[in-house]
Amino acid sequence: MDEEMQPQEVSIARVLEALASGQLEVAASMPYSSNYTLLATVQHNGLELLGIYKPKRGERPLWDFPRGTLYKREAAAYVISEGLGFGLVPPTVVRDGPYGVGTLQLFISNDEESHLFTMLKEGGYDATIRRLCAFDCLVNNADRKSGHCLKGSDRRLWAIDHGLCFHVEPKLRTVIWDFVGEPLPPDVLDGLCRLRSRFEAQDDVVAVLDGLLDKGEVRALRRRLDRLITTGVFPTPGPGPNVPWPPV
Repeated sequence: MDEEMQPQEVSIARVLEALASGQLEVAASMPYSSNYTLLATVQHNGLELLGIYKPKRGERPLWDFPRGTLYKREAAAYVISEGLGFGLVPPTVVRDGPYGVGTLQLFISNDEESHLFTMLKEGGYDATIRRLCAFDCLVNNADRKSGHCLKGSDRRLWAIDHGLCFHVEPKLRTVIWDFVGEPLPPDVLDGLCRLRSRFEAQDDVVAVLDGLLDKGEVRALRRRLDRLITTGVFPTPGPGPNVPWPPV
């Protein structure tokens, strides 16, 4: 990828505009994906990007998530990450593509040998991983594998694959149980309070989420947000399986 295609070289607003409105062409199918996950090229006003296109029609039906909603949950995860100010999820939009409506997410050039466990061992990511842990608790992530965390070429930790989030029932399954019972760091609590203020103000975050999740899912999200702020600690595991398989 040349310099013009590097995400850190352009503004987020320009990236989002390109993802939403650019010329989209599928380049390849991504391996090891349970749903259709396609690498795509995007061109818009002289900007060239790579994106990950996940069309609704390529979603495998699941018994516990409403059919044809996983792409919306991917987009909602980006909205929440930005609403918190955490910047964990790559820019993501909902748009039409060659195989119909789906999400298009900025492709993150990354170290393919790295994932959450290796970054934990490497060190220097503790604050980000705590933010990610709180984020997953908030969105009720049912599938936080170590491999769903990328070490970008910018050395940032990026979190991907959020199709199994926002269920109304508790379904948190994650490999991050390192901080159970610990107080939420001040920056995490600030982000949660910032997001609650946006809900109370009924700003654009709420409007976007209302178009991506059903009313019950938004209410459950608000309850989880209030609970995290009120308790001020990382929660303990609930009943049922708490770690996804495989963990990487």
